[in-house]
Amino acid sequence: MEFNRFYAPEGEEAILRRSARIRHIALDMDGTIYMGNSLFPYTKPFLAELKKLGIGYTFLTNNPTRSAADYIDKLARLGIEAEPSQMYTSSMATLDYLRTHYPSARRLFLLGTPSMQEEFVRAGYELTADDAADRPDVLVVAFDTTLAYRRLCRAAWWASKPDIPYIATNPDWVCPTDEDTILVDCGSIQKAIEGASGRKADVVIGKPNPGMLWCIRDKYGLESDEVAMIGDRIYTDVAAGRNAGGLGILVLSGETSLETAMASDPVPELTATDISVVGELLRKARG
Repeated sequence: MEFNRFYAPEGEEAILRRSARIRHIALDMDGTIYMGNSLFPYTKPFLAELKKLGIGYTFLTNNPTRSAADYIDKLARLGIEAEPSQMYTSSMATLDYLRTHYPSARRLFLLGTPSMQEEFVRAGYELTADDAADRPDVLVVAFDTTLAYRRLCRAAWWASKPDIPYIATNPDWVCPTDEDTILVDCGSIQKAIEGASGRKADVVIGKPNPGMLWCIRDKYGLESDEVAMIGDRIYTDVAAGRNAGGLGILVLSGETSLETAMASDPVPELTATDISVVGELLRKARG
C-alpha cells in the first residue's frame, strides 16, 4: 500500500465518484478541526472551500461536556463563526432520544458537567440528588470532567436497578487533548459502572450510532450517500458514516495512526492526512 496524503482502497476514481455526491459534511471537532485549544491552520481554508463548492457542514461532536452555546463561543474564540443550526452534540442527541423514547420521563440522574446539567434543566428536566431516596426516571451517563467519586457510585447504584433506563451519551474511551495527560471519557466511565453494577448502557447515543447523522440528513432533505462524516477515529467517526449509509472519512490529525487505519477491518473508504486533503479531493470531484 502506497500512501501519499490519502488512501482509498477502491482507488482514486471510485472515491472521486463518491465525493461528487456529497452535499453536506458532518465535521468532528477535537482532533479534526482543532486539538484541545489549538485550531489547525488548514481549518479555515477548508471551511471556505466547502462554502465555495456549495457543500453545507455541521459541527458534530460526541463530547457533551459543553452546551451548544459553549461550543459556538469556543469556535468564535478560535476565529470560526458558527450558527446554532450548525452545531449538534451528543447531549443534544440524547435530549432528542429522551423526547422520542421516554416522553413521560422528567426526572434524571445525570452524570455530567454543570454546563450539560444546565442544558438539560433548560430542556425541562429535573435532576435528582445523590440520594437513594431520590429515584430518577432515567439514568444518563456522560463524559464528566467534574466527576466526583460519590456521584459515580450513585450512577452505578441506579444502573444496578434494571427497571431504570440507562442511557450513555457517547462510547469514546478518551478525549483528544494537546495536554500531557489522558482525558478519561464516557466509554471508560461506562466500563467502571459496568464493572461495579454488572450492567451496560441500554443505548449509547453518540457516534457510531447513525442516529445523529440521520437527523442531519433528514433536516436538509438529503439522501444518505450525500452526507459524509469526517473525523479522527475509526470506531466512532468512520463507523458512524458507514452505519448511516454515507461516506466515512478518517483524518490522521488526531487519535488514529496510519498503521492503525491500515490494520483496521474494514479499512476506511478514505484516509487522509488532514481535512485540507479532503477539500482538494472534493474540489477535484467537482472539476
